[in-house]
Amino acid sequence: MGLGGGDLGKSVCLVTGGCGFIRQHLVRQLVERGDDVRVLDRRDGRYLPSGVDFVRGSILDGTRLRDACRGVDRVFHLAANPRLWARDKGEFERVNLHGTEAVLAEAERVGVARVVYTSTESILRGRSENEEAATTESVKTSPDDLPGPYCRSKFFAEQAALRAAERGQPVVIVNPTLPVGPGDWGLTPPTKMLLLFLSGGSPAYLEGTLNFVDVRDAALGHVLAAERGRAGERYILGGDNLTISELIALLHELTGLPMPRLRIPYAAAYAFAAISEFLSDHVTRRAPQAPITGVRLMRCAMAFDSSKARAELGWEPAPVRGALADAVDWFREQNLLKREIGPSVRHATHRDRIIAAADLSRGVPGRDRH
Repeated sequence: MGLGGGDLGKSVCLVTGGCGFIRQHLVRQLVERGDDVRVLDRRDGRYLPSGVDFVRGSILDGTRLRDACRGVDRVFHLAANPRLWARDKGEFERVNLHGTEAVLAEAERVGVARVVYTSTESILRGRSENEEAATTESVKTSPDDLPGPYCRSKFFAEQAALRAAERGQPVVIVNPTLPVGPGDWGLTPPTKMLLLFLSGGSPAYLEGTLNFVDVRDAALGHVLAAERGRAGERYILGGDNLTISELIALLHELTGLPMPRLRIPYAAAYAFAAISEFLSDHVTRRAPQAPITGVRLMRCAMAFDSSKARAELGWEPAPVRGALADAVDWFREQNLLKREIGPSVRHATHRDRIIAAADLSRGVPGRDRH
């Protein structure tokens, strides 16, 4: 069942952290392809499709990890702490770095034919300069460029993946940007930002440029990286580069809801974040309203170029407007919105795109992906 030689047949796939946002969509797409799918996650698997082999446990638990890797052809390693703040700052290093090292070591021990490691776009643009050009995979960064323990832990984890590839392990790296769309049960930072604007929770915004990608396209990029990616290479999985003001305008267009109009300066946002995080660290022990890492990233020009993934993987992300529409409808269905909006804003179903994704990764031509 291996991947060597471009075998496009049925595979046994392990998805670590498979109960997360991108991860659940990845699991569903692998099931749609007909693969046997196993998930290793500390959370319960209530939202996973039927037929998935669920192993409840941590990547830091050696016994559980060995059990999960047994008989596997492909490992999609997505398990991580994706938050920008944690009560215990050491958790980022333990989970994101040492957890990745453990997964890579076990995958090598059992002879897994392909590992797809999920990194992040935030480690590719850590400097404070506001460069005009969109970032590509060739950018060079160092830990000193990066804000906060989350980014630094992901930087060192990616370095571990690159070293494994240099030793001959078949590891491909993907760097998804900010995923948006339906099904974010864990409310990741991009979803929280959308809900903040949609619910009228902020009278102002901090301007900056971010890249947003349909979560289903991000998941598909993982599948294509397993099939077509080159070991030791990284692939940015990004969609549309949008300023926050452009994002707000899109949300207003989709919903008709009033959006914040006041743009606050960076210094004020940083001061608010510093106070908020201090209170979280020493008083409330709950996540801050505005983590410092997030504010510092907003000072960078977080625009990205996914030409390499398009050219080498055949990856074709859809405009993010449809993903935002689907996210809004999902928020409403889950009663997550604090304000009423009109009828469904969904523009088109993604069912055909999921089917086409399975066809594409198996080399079946002739269907329109959009």
